[in-house]
Amino acid sequence: MKRISNFVKNLFSGNKPAPEPEDTETLRMTFKERYHSFKLLLSANNRALEVMAAMEQALMGLFPFDMAFVRSHCTAAAVNVLQMIKNMERLAPGKYGGLSDRFAVIRERIDQVLEAEQPQLPEISVIDFADVDQGLRELTGGKMAGLCEIGKLMRLNIPDGFVITSHAYNRFMNESGIQTEINRLFQTADTADREQLYRLSAEARQFITRAWIPDDIADKIRRHWRRIEEKAGRKITAALRSSALGEDSGASSFAGQYHSELNVSYENVLEAYKSVVASKYTLQAITYRLTRGFRDEDIPMPVGCVVMVDAQAGGVTYSRNPVNREDDSVFINAAQGLPKAVVDGTAACDLFVVSRAEKMEIVRREIARKDRKFVCYPEEGICRMEISGEDAEKPALTDEQIRELAEYALILEDYYESPQDMEWAVDREGRIFILQCRPMQQLQKQGGQPVHDREADENLVACGGVTASPGMACGEVFLAAKTADALRFPEGAVLVVAQALPEWAALLSRASAVVSEQGGIAGHLANVAREFGIPALFGLEGVMEKLKNGDRITVDADSLGIYRGFRELPEGGRKESRNLMEGSPVFRILRRACRQIVPLNLLDPDSRSFAPENCQTLHDITRFIHEKSVYEMFSFGKEHHFPEKSAKQLVYKKTPMQWWILNLDDGFREDTDEKSVNLDNIVSVPMLAFWEGFAAVPWEGPPAADGKGLMSVMFQSTANTALTTGVKSAYAQHNYFMISKNYCSLSSRLGYHFSMMEAMVSERDSENYISFQFKGGAADEMRRERRIEFIQDILEDYGFRVRVKNDHLSSRMEGHERSFMENRIRILGYLSLHTRQLDMIMGNNARIRHFDQKIRNDIETMMKSSPYCLI
Repeated sequence: MKRISNFVKNLFSGNKPAPEPEDTETLRMTFKERYHSFKLLLSANNRALEVMAAMEQALMGLFPFDMAFVRSHCTAAAVNVLQMIKNMERLAPGKYGGLSDRFAVIRERIDQVLEAEQPQLPEISVIDFADVDQGLRELTGGKMAGLCEIGKLMRLNIPDGFVITSHAYNRFMNESGIQTEINRLFQTADTADREQLYRLSAEARQFITRAWIPDDIADKIRRHWRRIEEKAGRKITAALRSSALGEDSGASSFAGQYHSELNVSYENVLEAYKSVVASKYTLQAITYRLTRGFRDEDIPMPVGCVVMVDAQAGGVTYSRNPVNREDDSVFINAAQGLPKAVVDGTAACDLFVVSRAEKMEIVRREIARKDRKFVCYPEEGICRMEISGEDAEKPALTDEQIRELAEYALILEDYYESPQDMEWAVDREGRIFILQCRPMQQLQKQGGQPVHDREADENLVACGGVTASPGMACGEVFLAAKTADALRFPEGAVLVVAQALPEWAALLSRASAVVSEQGGIAGHLANVAREFGIPALFGLEGVMEKLKNGDRITVDADSLGIYRGFRELPEGGRKESRNLMEGSPVFRILRRACRQIVPLNLLDPDSRSFAPENCQTLHDITRFIHEKSVYEMFSFGKEHHFPEKSAKQLVYKKTPMQWWILNLDDGFREDTDEKSVNLDNIVSVPMLAFWEGFAAVPWEGPPAADGKGLMSVMFQSTANTALTTGVKSAYAQHNYFMISKNYCSLSSRLGYHFSMMEAMVSERDSENYISFQFKGGAADEMRRERRIEFIQDILEDYGFRVRVKNDHLSSRMEGHERSFMENRIRILGYLSLHTRQLDMIMGNNARIRHFDQKIRNDIETMMKSSPYCLI
């Protein structure tokens, strides 16, 4: 009857009937479920934001990445956002249904970006040089297309040959099942782990060398070989050379990253083909692709089968100085025998500098003592032959050949309208054949220590050699003698090697500089060092004996010196780091995917546009859910009503307080059947912090009100019978805490004002929140509003985001570590007590300044030391 009577009374009074108290155990279970969903949601939010941050860092060029990174991070972002949506549905069933629709649209856009756009290639497996043109670059690769262009359009000598195409490569890799296996290796490997990358490389190459080539492709290779022999009127041998897509481009040369098989016979051409294809997965080639942002699937491997030139001399010509943009002289690096010794950096070579301004005058000659050369065996294969006597001092080229090579370089530069890097060979009859041509990277020296100052420097360790790549850098020495040493190479070290072999290029993305006892500016390693902007000093004999692992040195490649210790770089000598991946296929795909994931468009939670249907990216969805989940979780204390008999009265210093506690989960140290609970039995982190602030400074009672303030309070008290006067020594109203170990929901009424606080504080910074609301007072509207502004100023000074409407204040803070959050909750505890009845003096500016200063001093003292005090 009483319940019906109350209902009728509320109905006629216009008030809503008060909700019935809930069963305590049901309430606890409800809280636990919501709390669990909320924590799962926050964890998913954290992971999603971490993934987005990693994607942004990748776009900034902070580390290299591959398509496995792009796919895995796009998937991880989507999976975690989907987890947030599911847990949001558990927190607020049916309330935000539009989120799933927006997620589906955004996910579809991401999937479209990630779909590999493979070009439609003509179904041609093998094609003769005579039939190759630039329109077939996707089929033949840039290296072979460029070589054929030189022969057909510029009428320069090139060897005869044919190309085993991208179409043949794709069939070989797919029909044998190799590509599926290699994809699996990349998907399961951590490409940042050197040892895993090493194992991946070995397994992938084994898959390829053991596989079979489709019969029709093998037959076409043999037929084209025989056709060339018929044309030549003799048996031939060939060099099988990589022509992978992307190779020899201006931005990424892939210099020396793939393998060539020299002087191959008809009988072994198929095995040689597989060896070149397998070189796509050498450690240095994989590392180079990762660093430069090429997708594995974007790099098919056409292979050129080029008639072997039995060379008496060979080398590399640069149409300009590669380490000095101001020098337009032609630089020719030459060795006796095959050009292999020059491009591999394994032997000394001659240098000839030709001035284009002086009608091809040879302005500089550096004739090296050449103690070995590479030559072809009559039937197959190559060997290293020792050179002795006068032959070792003999120039590799005649003056006529030097000038002819310089003219070829200028013809190529003029045709391509950029500096060129040309590999060539001179056959036994003295004819020059162009073997390869690619755009040349040209860098600029930054200066460096003058030679006379350098030689007088007591910290000089070694000097001499050649500037293979300009610049100056510091780092700790790492001596590398064998391939296995690459696995231990530390980030930022100076790589010191005996020979400038192409295999060391795998380490350049992590090196600060590279030093070699042998090698010159024309080698593959020098090319890659210039491409990566890494200072390189080559040709320093005996340097490995002068340095030891861990030595701190400065490499000045510009002035050819190595110094003990780390030196300050000269003005202008410090290079800005380059984003080597920018513009690459993988980089472009990541950037397109990020546009669907990372941008944040929903900024203002109070805006009408802050709605599920306006989420344009995954970040928008996380922002919306994050904001609304906190609201849904923190509405628990307002929407759920517990039976007072289930709450326990707080006992503080043996004194029963007008505060009641409901333990929702694990907020008590020990369960108790008593009607009261001692403070020392409570383990709720946010509640204890609040109470510490509340009890830190004794309240001195209501401030002395002036006449107007007192009249205002009396009038409001008479007009609103719901207000009761605060008392100094005890609290006439009930104040409730609902708690767990890391959660607290507070509903408090002290005197004429009401406050609510909900907080979560744990060791996980990103899960931490505080929500605080304050309303009411007994004075007139002006004084109540001025008190709200008074509290607002203090809270904002301590980092709270505050929103005020009339005499109602709401504030929030999140994402800080535990001790920071506890301190801020202590401030709320202090303010809950010490701002009561301050509305009475809010018409007196002097009194306002006095209390403002007092409260701030109290807070600062409390922040330094927080002893409990009896109120």
